[in-house]
Amino acid sequence: MSLEQELTTLTKKLYGKTIKGCNNSQLYDAVLQLTKDRMDRVKVLDGKRKVYYISMEFLIGKLLSNNLINLGIYDELKDLLEANGKDITKIEDAEPEPSLGNGGLGRLAACFLDSIATLGLPGDGIGLNYHYGLFKQVFRKKMQNAEKNDWIEDNSWLRKTKTTYKVKFGCGTVTSVLYDIDVVGYENGRNKLHLFDIKTIDESLVKKGIYFDKTQIDKNLTLFLYPDDSDKDGNLLRIYQEYFMVSNAAQLIIEEEKTKGHDLHKLDKHVAIQINDTHPTMVIPELIRILTKKEGFTMDEAIAVVSKTCAYTNHTILAEALEKWPLDYLKEVAPQLIPIIRELDKRIKAKYKDESVQIIDKQKRVHMAHIDIHYGFSVNGVAAIHTDILKDTELNNFYKIYPKKFNNKTNGITFRRWLMSCNPELTALLDKTIGTGYKKNADELEKLLKFKDDKKVLDAIADIKMKKKTELAEYLKKKEKVEIDPNSIFDIQVKRMHEYKRQQMNALYIIHKYLEIKSGKLPKRPITFIFGAKAAPAYVIAQDIIHLLLVLSDIINNDADVNKYMKVVMVENYNVSYAEKLIPACDISEQISLASKEASGTGNMKFMLNGAVTLGTSDGANVEIHDLVGDDNIYIFGKDSDTVIEHYAKADYVSKDYYKKSKTIREAVDFIVSDEVIKKGNKKCLTRLYNELLNKDWFMTLLDLEDYIKVKDRAFRDYEKRGEWKKKALVNIAKAGFFSSDRTIAEYNRDIWKLK
Repeated sequence: MSLEQELTTLTKKLYGKTIKGCNNSQLYDAVLQLTKDRMDRVKVLDGKRKVYYISMEFLIGKLLSNNLINLGIYDELKDLLEANGKDITKIEDAEPEPSLGNGGLGRLAACFLDSIATLGLPGDGIGLNYHYGLFKQVFRKKMQNAEKNDWIEDNSWLRKTKTTYKVKFGCGTVTSVLYDIDVVGYENGRNKLHLFDIKTIDESLVKKGIYFDKTQIDKNLTLFLYPDDSDKDGNLLRIYQEYFMVSNAAQLIIEEEKTKGHDLHKLDKHVAIQINDTHPTMVIPELIRILTKKEGFTMDEAIAVVSKTCAYTNHTILAEALEKWPLDYLKEVAPQLIPIIRELDKRIKAKYKDESVQIIDKQKRVHMAHIDIHYGFSVNGVAAIHTDILKDTELNNFYKIYPKKFNNKTNGITFRRWLMSCNPELTALLDKTIGTGYKKNADELEKLLKFKDDKKVLDAIADIKMKKKTELAEYLKKKEKVEIDPNSIFDIQVKRMHEYKRQQMNALYIIHKYLEIKSGKLPKRPITFIFGAKAAPAYVIAQDIIHLLLVLSDIINNDADVNKYMKVVMVENYNVSYAEKLIPACDISEQISLASKEASGTGNMKFMLNGAVTLGTSDGANVEIHDLVGDDNIYIFGKDSDTVIEHYAKADYVSKDYYKKSKTIREAVDFIVSDEVIKKGNKKCLTRLYNELLNKDWFMTLLDLEDYIKVKDRAFRDYEKRGEWKKKALVNIAKAGFFSSDRTIAEYNRDIWKLK
């Protein structure tokens, strides 16, 4: 049956209409079903060994276009719809975005699942089926407000299965239900994303905003991703979620192994479990518990086989992100794990007297990362500099014990999505210029370098950028009710709101530029500063930064003397779908985290792939981008990681010293609490942020501010050298192939999983 016949059959069956007679919502339902039917025909990947990728987040984004691309029918369907007077992008708009993740951790996990299937490797994801995700961000009175993000529809990618398990907590037993989402690789096989839910979930528990009774575990367990953990009940709920996830994972893995007839004593020969950050750590003691209590293993046998099965990915060097749960909290949630954890700790204490590597510390806190490192066979960082910092400083005591366990796996992105789906114009140019081989082998993007002096190709790339900027301007006018100039420089910072990512430094630059314009120093070209970010519900300072940005946008965008030269836009409820519009339109990609604090980043790779030029610190994957594109095609500023680490070690950074020494810094910081800003904003929030910068500034904003201003101004000046800037854009696109998640997964498989 042809694609046209297949779709027509579905539209008639569902709605009694032709393709032409359906509206966009009806066509979405039909195309969704067509895509699922086609995916059912794709072979399920299998082999002697399988990886299970366990993660609290899978930020998969809208799936329709990605699945159509991977099935190889996107263009054919687009043409078919056009012939019937329909626009595929309008049909895609009808799809809700799954709210299963928040930031880079979850987006990376989604990219990895795509690449695992694309490379033909057997591997499933395991996570939770959050009904409301993190939250939906709504701006009111220039403040972030959180509302539930209700994304699950009757007709969706989720497939309810008959698989259920019992999970025992200290407070009682709950029953899980498994939903699957098929993951189809690019022109290859199919795996699954397993999402566990709870049978007794009660959505009515959420009355207003995102507030609910955190103690009713049998009703709230899968409502939200990362519930507010600013109190004990919130901490306990996080642990309940994590244990629920890994208990289901362990039961599923063991059941699948038994079904295949494999000897559980050889679990490591058939299974690799990748622990994505510390959230799934309890899978280690849980597997040991099941093997000893239900499968007849001795403790030695269980520990030995689990230690050869589990591998750990470290995503951060921020202390607060390396989970340390009070032993009493774990005992309340999963008392059956406590004897296992105590046994694991006892064995480590018998071997090593160094308190820094022990599992249970003197405060009776359980260090989850320590369990992963001691009782896993691999520990990897996610960018070269990040892994070096782990080995040299943050986890140095562990590196001395297990030097062979440590390895680097620089992050990657599903480049097909970030080209073919969100930038079809650039994709078409690449197809015409260098052929289509890059879609399977991203290294072939380097062929574009042959055209770096070809005016026709350079102009074509610039024309595409202008088209995407114009499209974004139209979208922002409709969605955010703000008019921006497509001819202005688009300077974009979109990522999770966090002090270490330093959106506050960008805000201080904007204040500096505003004051310059008010004094008569005008930029050669208008600049549009665009932000997108959510702040965690309990992260007060991050919410204060959002407030400042919204206040600045109000002041600047409504000042007739200034808005001809600059505008500020904070987009509401930033997500993958918004990213797909913002990233192709970006001129300057803001990657300005404090050196040594960003493990990798993946947004930097997506911007680069779409011809944006990076303005950033020597942090995370910026270092590798710099190495690839060279000094002329990136803008690096700020102190290096060694200097920053030394400041922390000596505790000698005092932000007020920089404030006192620099008039530029002083004027920018003081403006936060000026009459003009206080009049438009909330005095309490603004004063708190001002005091934070002046008296603490833990992530050293003021340390790098003057250099940031200098280098950013240079980038804006260089933008006017249009011929040179076009070459910078081309070089960035050509060198982005290294950051394909296909390459990352090939390395995971070569060095860690060893799947056949």
